[in-house]
Amino acid sequence: MPVEVLNTKCEITDSARLTSALEEVCKSGAPEPLSVDFTNVHIVAMRSVDEKFYGETSKVDWYVPDSQVLTWAVSLMGGRTNKRVYGPDFLDYFVRHGDTGLTHYFLGGNQECLDALLKNLKEVQPDLKIAGSRNGYFGAEDEASIIDDINAAKPDMLWVGLGTPKQQQWINANKDQLSVGAALAVGFAFDVNAGTKKDSPKWLGPLGLSWLYRLIMEPRRLWHRYLYYNSVFLVKLFRQFVSSCFRGDTGRNSVASEATIDRVAGA
Repeated sequence: MPVEVLNTKCEITDSARLTSALEEVCKSGAPEPLSVDFTNVHIVAMRSVDEKFYGETSKVDWYVPDSQVLTWAVSLMGGRTNKRVYGPDFLDYFVRHGDTGLTHYFLGGNQECLDALLKNLKEVQPDLKIAGSRNGYFGAEDEASIIDDINAAKPDMLWVGLGTPKQQQWINANKDQLSVGAALAVGFAFDVNAGTKKDSPKWLGPLGLSWLYRLIMEPRRLWHRYLYYNSVFLVKLFRQFVSSCFRGDTGRNSVASEATIDRVAGA
């Protein structure tokens, strides 16, 4: 079972195990797509205080810890073998190491970003099968045609890079209508892999400070997201940890929490 941080059940996995699990899901012929959210502190904190956003993420099947701070929080609450699976890195990893027989559709970014993304990914993996793509600049009147285009392409993997909360809202609203194997909310992964925005230095990731770099780079856009929601997260996590200590259940999920994704991957 997953490990619950605040009110979000976070999966225990790593890039290799998640890749295997997604391959199995896509080959299973399941009638409904698997929804995967690469989840960070911002998303978990929003789900804990924003009822509307909580509802808009109600159809997520797997919350995969994308930030180092959230990964530490999962460890604190019992997920002893968890690893950070950073969305931008995972997109690159899957393209390099995933089954090249699978097909992909990319939804998000502006057209310049999307063109650069597809070009770069094809250079990384010339055998990558791109079933289709669509930039993220569309209105409600375009929704039906976009869904029709995706369903006509029938991709195994639908990568959605619309940013939080739009990507979660879009997947949640349209999941039941999509003919895809898995729909993945990866946000910043499009910009990073396209090279249109600079990611934080690699050494900041293990320190849990990638968010600080992004805040410095885009303070006007991100100050509320990081300063407010980081504070909400830390206060609520402290309360949860203290409560779990009194109940004596911290660490109970250290082994069992690996089960969900491993079971799908056949590990």
